[in-house]
Amino acid sequence: MRKMGIGVAALAVTTILLAGCSGGTSTTPTEAQTDEAIDASGVTLTIWTDANRKPAIEAAAKTFEEETGGKVELVQKNFEDIRNDFINQVPTGNGPDITVGAHDFLGSFVEAGVIDTVDLGAAADQLEQVAIDAFTYDGQVYGFPYALESIALIQNTDLVGEDAPATFDDMIAAGAASGAERPLVINTAGQTGDAYTMYGFQTSFGAPVFVQDASGSYTSEVGMGGDAGNAFAAWLGANGETGTGYISTTIDYDTNNELFASGKAAYTIQGPWAIEALTAQGVNIKVNPIPSAGSETAAPFVGVQGFYVSSQSQNALVAQQFLTHYLATDEAQQALYDADPRLPAWKSVADKVASDPVVAGFLASAANGVPQPSIPEMGSVWELWNTAQVQIIKGADPASTWTTMVSDVEAAIG
Repeated sequence: MRKMGIGVAALAVTTILLAGCSGGTSTTPTEAQTDEAIDASGVTLTIWTDANRKPAIEAAAKTFEEETGGKVELVQKNFEDIRNDFINQVPTGNGPDITVGAHDFLGSFVEAGVIDTVDLGAAADQLEQVAIDAFTYDGQVYGFPYALESIALIQNTDLVGEDAPATFDDMIAAGAASGAERPLVINTAGQTGDAYTMYGFQTSFGAPVFVQDASGSYTSEVGMGGDAGNAFAAWLGANGETGTGYISTTIDYDTNNELFASGKAAYTIQGPWAIEALTAQGVNIKVNPIPSAGSETAAPFVGVQGFYVSSQSQNALVAQQFLTHYLATDEAQQALYDADPRLPAWKSVADKVASDPVVAGFLASAANGVPQPSIPEMGSVWELWNTAQVQIIKGADPASTWTTMVSDVEAAIG
């Protein structure tokens, strides 16, 4: 991180502009960024990025440099290294001013005290709410989100047409009537369990992993106990290996994709990363929201990508200006999508790319979704949660197995 100061006049202008962004004016984010440029002469922003997104950030940085007189230094990192490197380097003063990152970095970043809050200002109006919620912790927004990823229902249109089934039972009935070997195939990661993929069904019973407060932040209160959780567990057991058999621990990721791609299954639940494998043998598909197995909307997990500002940045106001005025434009957001095509959280770009029906389907599913929790307590959940689901699918008593798992999770998080 470059320890270069910013002049008093520039600070004043930046503060005024940031206040203006949050003041409820009618100016759109795209217009706002061109209203008045700050004087960032003498300031160098250091930004960590991965290789995929570097060209898009370079384009925004060029505009920033031309309009403000500041400089941007991009440091290319392996994405897998960013979380730990940022936590370790920021306290020493050697980290960046801004880093790209996933929203599930948020809990560890806040706990370590290495990120600052971000005032999204008028840019918030252009962002999907689920993206903002994902970067919210204890009611405070800690980053600039820009992209989403989620899973959805994918159906073989030659077998079941394009209409989205409203319920799990409707889906199974259509799949069975199609003559396919399997109405549904769903990845359980074999004997490991895959609560991530099952989560849309679980939330349709009103059993979230953790309870969210009014701001959208996750609390440490476990939400999957009680009658709602037991109802999901009973449904899971009824459709497991000693029940209908629709859900089986013999299905891992590759087996799931092969069964669907070969036309042996009418429906599956997968993410955009699997589309190439699912269509490799010529299957025609439609992507739709996940149907409800309970009485509520199926809400899958949504992952969100974005940018964080270091709590130790000496250029924090300029860094926020870069995010909310130079990345918060249609042009910059389109460039980010083109460089690394994840579902856009920026509404106008999302509307544009939704002309692709596959993208539109995943966007519709994500719109029903909830952020995957980024609180530190989530680390204590996965193994217990996955194991309980495998046991139930294989025939263990749903109520006692699920209740024990919830108690174990509560004990683990203290």
